[in-house]
Amino acid sequence: MISFPNAKINIGLAITNKREDGYHDIASCFYPIGWTDVLEIVPSDELSFSSTGIDIPGDAEGNLCLKAYHLLKKDYDISPVAMHLYKAIPIGAGLGGGSADGAYALKMLNDIFELNLSVEKLEEYALELGSDCPFFITNNPLWVTGRGEVFSKIDLSLSGKWIMMVNPNIHISTKEAYSGVVPMELEEDLKKVVEGEVAVWKEKVNNDFEQGIFKNYPQIKEIKEQLYEEGAMYASMTGSGSTLFGIFETKPVETNFSAFTTWVGMLES
Repeated sequence: MISFPNAKINIGLAITNKREDGYHDIASCFYPIGWTDVLEIVPSDELSFSSTGIDIPGDAEGNLCLKAYHLLKKDYDISPVAMHLYKAIPIGAGLGGGSADGAYALKMLNDIFELNLSVEKLEEYALELGSDCPFFITNNPLWVTGRGEVFSKIDLSLSGKWIMMVNPNIHISTKEAYSGVVPMELEEDLKKVVEGEVAVWKEKVNNDFEQGIFKNYPQIKEIKEQLYEEGAMYASMTGSGSTLFGIFETKPVETNFSAFTTWVGMLES
């Protein structure tokens, strides 16, 4: 069985509170995009995981695909599988690629072994893998709060618009990203703003990580400015960086960002 785990973007990302458990409360819209990895899982005599494409740091046992298998194996008598991941989504870039891989592995294993797990049960398992993982079970635009695991519907469709992703190949750790943020309660209902016209997002929809990261990496700020110069309706960093995106009415030209890793596609949701 083959699937195509996809990336996501954050439209707005507010850090609203530092929790007693060490996590932060956020408010953001998670929106799926068509930049994908490729994951194959087939029955095998022994459990294995391999990967090609972008090099994945760490050992295989730490990969979320294998962790997904072990989560299900604890509760169900499933047989070994061979997993192969072709990694195309940049790592540590605010795109949720690893989370998508883990969530898709759960969905694939559910199908392969006919476990008949409900969406809710799959989301429970996915949350054990990581805060972002449950989003990729249904893979629809959602409003996200809590530490990234509380979902609600959002009235938003960007279907037919184009998106350009620009990754400057700069790795920013989560610790570094949060070091530049001061949590602050929202003064305006960010969800309602995101549900409104894209034309107002430039002035009202912000990613709280940008201020500190732009200060340390001015070249990332310059990419955002260039996206606007190229005609983006809205441009922002996604997640804790360093990838940026621009939303366009018509297909943008990638050649002006040839020094970076780019991806262009039409939004479908």
